[in-house]
Amino acid sequence: MRLFFYFYSMYILSTSIEYLKGVGPKKSEVLKKELNLFTFHDLLNFFPFRYIDRSKFYKLSEITSDLPNVQLIGKITSIETIGAKHAKRLVAKFSDGTKTIDLIWFKNTKWIKDSIKINIDYVVFGKPNLFNGKLNIVHPEMESTKTFNKEIVKRLQPVYHSTEKLNNHGLNNKTFTKLAQELLPKVLNEVEETLPEYIIEKLNLISKKEALKNIHFPKDSNTLLKAQYRLKFEELFYIQLQLIRMKLVRKMKLKGFTFSKVDNFFNRFFNENLPFELTNAQKRVLKEIRKDCGATHQMNRLLQGDVGSGKTLVALMSMLIALDNGFQTCLMAPTEILANQHFETVREMVEGLPIEIQLLTGSVKTKKRREIHENLENGKTHILIGTHALLEDNVKYKNLGLVVIDEQHRFGVAQRAKMWKKNSRPPHVLVMTATPIPRTLGMTLYGDLDISVIDELPPGRKSIKTVWKSESGRLAANGIIKTEIEKGRQVYIVYPLIKESEKLDYSNLMEGYENICRTFPDQKISIVHGQMKSEDKDFEMNRFIKKETEIMVATTVIEVGVNVPNASVMVIESSERFGLSQLHQLRGRVGRGAEQSYCILMSGHKISIEGQERLKTMVRTNDGFDIAEVDLKLRGPGDMMGTKQSGVIDLKIADIIKDNAILQYARQIAIEILDDDPKLEKSKNIAILKEYKLKGNNHLEWSRIS
Repeated sequence: MRLFFYFYSMYILSTSIEYLKGVGPKKSEVLKKELNLFTFHDLLNFFPFRYIDRSKFYKLSEITSDLPNVQLIGKITSIETIGAKHAKRLVAKFSDGTKTIDLIWFKNTKWIKDSIKINIDYVVFGKPNLFNGKLNIVHPEMESTKTFNKEIVKRLQPVYHSTEKLNNHGLNNKTFTKLAQELLPKVLNEVEETLPEYIIEKLNLISKKEALKNIHFPKDSNTLLKAQYRLKFEELFYIQLQLIRMKLVRKMKLKGFTFSKVDNFFNRFFNENLPFELTNAQKRVLKEIRKDCGATHQMNRLLQGDVGSGKTLVALMSMLIALDNGFQTCLMAPTEILANQHFETVREMVEGLPIEIQLLTGSVKTKKRREIHENLENGKTHILIGTHALLEDNVKYKNLGLVVIDEQHRFGVAQRAKMWKKNSRPPHVLVMTATPIPRTLGMTLYGDLDISVIDELPPGRKSIKTVWKSESGRLAANGIIKTEIEKGRQVYIVYPLIKESEKLDYSNLMEGYENICRTFPDQKISIVHGQMKSEDKDFEMNRFIKKETEIMVATTVIEVGVNVPNASVMVIESSERFGLSQLHQLRGRVGRGAEQSYCILMSGHKISIEGQERLKTMVRTNDGFDIAEVDLKLRGPGDMMGTKQSGVIDLKIADIIKDNAILQYARQIAIEILDDDPKLEKSKNIAILKEYKLKGNNHLEWSRIS
């Protein structure tokens, strides 16, 4: 009998939404396309995004256009149709005895006019608007006081997300409310508890049934808060449980190579070649990597560090540990220029040590390529640095132990997965990013990864001075550029557009280039943009690297790019058009040397409030993690990480920014449960295991980092 009820509950909740009274085939198609609502279960978990308190009745003398919605009692004193054709509207005078206000309708005017009776008491509900100095309410909800449901004022009214297309098919908030009222009695008793009793008691949570009932139709604000907390906790708990358990399973299943010793390569480098003393952050991260590689499991570690924080040095020292244990290593970069730069940097840093380093890129000639392949396979090559060429099937190693991937967001999942197959066991993987990920977001996106953070800059590195100027400050900006060039420094000038746009009145690259040529006639100028051929782009970049040009005019193609220590000024034109993360990345192109560097943010006069917040943040701080937190608040997690498209974050009710405290608590509870019962085998965790398996169809992979 119990089995029957289980399958019945599964059946009723998986029923197609078209079979719910008030939906039907046509509306169901729209709901599927617009909101991804397919079944009764989907509609049950389609929660209101806000609530309206209808317990208060306003007097007309109290209302202003700032109020979101108001509820009034009064009489219609007159009604008439005004205007013709597109300007036609129905206007009713509504009075509550203190004042009069216009009620306006643009649609269904004939039916509404015939329905309304003069001098009858009505309850009116809607948004007050100010037009030509007078208040009005457009398309209000209206009901006679005789038929008005007085129970409505005793509880909060749900408001559901809608779209223009949904409204056109009669699927407005009123309809969603009726659908929820129709659905709940049918399915509520079939809802199973998804958390075990001991968690419910420990956290003093209400039941799943109570939570679902009160999220749609809360009795009062206190009950609503309890329902929201229960559902938010559950949602975040299962995300964290999934991520943490995935990490545990991976560590149990994937055996890695053990780097048991630190020997000659590492010690000689540390004692003889280390260019400067390591920061405490670098020391901490190295210890984390050593611990990982010294264990029996495969390392998958994300190394976060602001531009110039010394990630490459940490990666190199990790590679030397691999060499000390008889393994080869490789470093993969997204562009030839960046790969070349890594090659030169690493070669210079390990000078004097018996280490064979090779560079493999698309432009390496066939004869040299064969030589590299041979030396790699017989073990003569210790470190291989290159681009996507490292992924080719004919690139075979004698004993690859560690893979370092720079600017990881530029590589796809499939590309990175290829590196796993370059040895009998998957090599250790260290992926690096200069894009700081806020801790809040990291816990949700990368909870299945080990994360290391370098959160301090090397000693002697000066903070970049950032200023924000409008067009009136152009002369002052040019003065900074001129002064720095006279000192022998170089300058980046970045534009958001390549060609003039009719829609957007922003400076563009070509026009800007001509202006700069006129302003600085004695300087040599490079120009780089995305529409250039790769070889032309590389040629211009190399001219700048070799100090053959003083000014580099470019689009954002230089965002992830080369290290030019001599560049001391970054000018960003139309800076209000850039996101915070992008601005920070661009700024990080300067400040690589010991000299003082500058970032000049040029903007128009008319800037949105959000745009102003971004530019103020850039002026206020150089801290990438601080900037990332502000970016997260401004843009939201989906926009920031591209996760709305990928489906990594598909939260129904929780908000990882606002509900950070719940997220951390949910994570802690998940860790405690898995410490006690890693396989969720204990009888007390049956409910967790069942829900975990149901949600486990959407597996998250470590390699989805993007």
